[in-house]
Amino acid sequence: MPYFGEALSVQPSSPPTIILLDLQQSHATALLNPVESTPIHLPTSIESKRLAQTLSLLYATLTKIQAVGRIDLSLCSFNFYRSCDVDCRLLRSGVRTQDGRMLSDSMTTHVPVLIVGAGISGLVCAHSLRLSGVDAQVVEASRRPGGMIRSERRDGYLLELGPQSFSSTPQLDELCRNLGLENELLTAPHRAPRFLVIDGQLKQAPLSPPAFFTSSLLSARTKWSILRDTFGHTAPPDEDESVAAFVRRKFSAELLDKLVGPFVSGIYAGDAEKLSLRAAFPQLFEAERTSGSIIRGMLRATKSKKDPKHKPALQSFRDGNETFARALAARLGPALRTEVSVTEIRVASAGTSTNYEVTLTANESMEHLIADNVVFTTPAPAAANLLRGIHPGLASALASIEYAPVAVVSLAYPKDHIGQSLDGFGFLIPRSEGLRTLGTVWNSSLFPGRAPDGHSLFTSFVGGATDSQAVTLSPDELVSLVHKEIAPLLQIRQAPTFSNVTLYPRALPQYNLGYSQLVASLLKLGVEFPGLWLAGNYLRGPAIGACVEQALCVANEIRAREAR
Repeated sequence: MPYFGEALSVQPSSPPTIILLDLQQSHATALLNPVESTPIHLPTSIESKRLAQTLSLLYATLTKIQAVGRIDLSLCSFNFYRSCDVDCRLLRSGVRTQDGRMLSDSMTTHVPVLIVGAGISGLVCAHSLRLSGVDAQVVEASRRPGGMIRSERRDGYLLELGPQSFSSTPQLDELCRNLGLENELLTAPHRAPRFLVIDGQLKQAPLSPPAFFTSSLLSARTKWSILRDTFGHTAPPDEDESVAAFVRRKFSAELLDKLVGPFVSGIYAGDAEKLSLRAAFPQLFEAERTSGSIIRGMLRATKSKKDPKHKPALQSFRDGNETFARALAARLGPALRTEVSVTEIRVASAGTSTNYEVTLTANESMEHLIADNVVFTTPAPAAANLLRGIHPGLASALASIEYAPVAVVSLAYPKDHIGQSLDGFGFLIPRSEGLRTLGTVWNSSLFPGRAPDGHSLFTSFVGGATDSQAVTLSPDELVSLVHKEIAPLLQIRQAPTFSNVTLYPRALPQYNLGYSQLVASLLKLGVEFPGLWLAGNYLRGPAIGACVEQALCVANEIRAREAR
């Protein structure tokens, strides 16, 4: 029966209250308002599985009626027997905050989980929680969800203003199936070569063992260092070690300059002299620690993978990477609110539990929420600002995280004015080449529909940790710089016919020396306030797949907490 209505048992002196609940349509209507401190006895026919849903519907309805107030769930007792008797007191006095203030009923709404930030971490965390029946709400200060994942069509070009593609993972594959996006996925050619700029020329990067040992790019000494690692045994130092120091110790300075350094710039836009090996590339650190050899350790890790059948592939979507964020946002519906800023967070107490009073600002109006859990998925500096009032130690640790600035420069040219073959992924540029461009992706070679017929689209990256001043250049200066540097490499014979520049003053967190200890301290400090959670690209890596995995882990921990 879709509707059931009962007069709830109340004290004789109180006016009757009738609640109509439609469990199929998730609709509830309060016909008459109960009075202050009236006990409510829910119908005994409600099964325990529906009890939480019923309470949520009842609570959501009553908190929208100004005269009623909010339910103080700390006073609810749950006895999950065949006859369920739940005593919920409706209190006109709300929640007492850490400074002793009482919140007004007309201003306060309760949510089990509030997620601050609608980047990919926030969207995935909310989607996972709501799939399992946990009411997660998301607020985003900007006009659009997705964070740095931005795809834009202009003049026949499909631009990626943030990440250009992503590497598939089992979790990403499952999410795409759940969202119905399987047919929208595009996979780049598996054997698309990567190139390096060596002495002003494009040279194919030797990324397979046969290619590595037959390549003329590397000396016999560097090749011998790989063989020595395969059969030898070393141990990592006790102190944190930079990526550069690691490569020089295990292999050679040549390998660092020509191969490792450029790939570090491509992943982190970072400085190999500062990046921590154990934080930025934990698989390499663990391989040496457990096996004494990078080669043997990586082979062992490959064999022990949870999903050995999964083979990572470079992917995007037919309409760009933002397809993923848009699909998640569509599933969340009204649970996602954009152009809503969090202005303050306070610790609030409700009975014996700890929850949080959150002040939101939207359209120049202010509102308050009481949240059992608050998940911060914003960049670290934004999370630090919000947490400074309640947890100075955690805020200070978050504020210490460094970010590298990056300028994303998209240029397009007619194909008949490009002399270089464009069969490949693109190229990376070692810092020893003296160019400011970090690398260039050949978008129209990787995925269809990125440029009009007869044209090629390239996306280049400038700046990073080794050239932080690049983002202070004007868009015209950046277009001129990139064109001047890539035109000789690709044998381009005319100026670009299309250009776009996107600046990110804080693009990527830097996993520099000491970062592992910093992350450990973040997690330890977070335990001091149950219900506060962190998620984002500064915890497990900047890749989309890493952000998804970490967001799902946070969702699992919240579910476990809510079940207790």
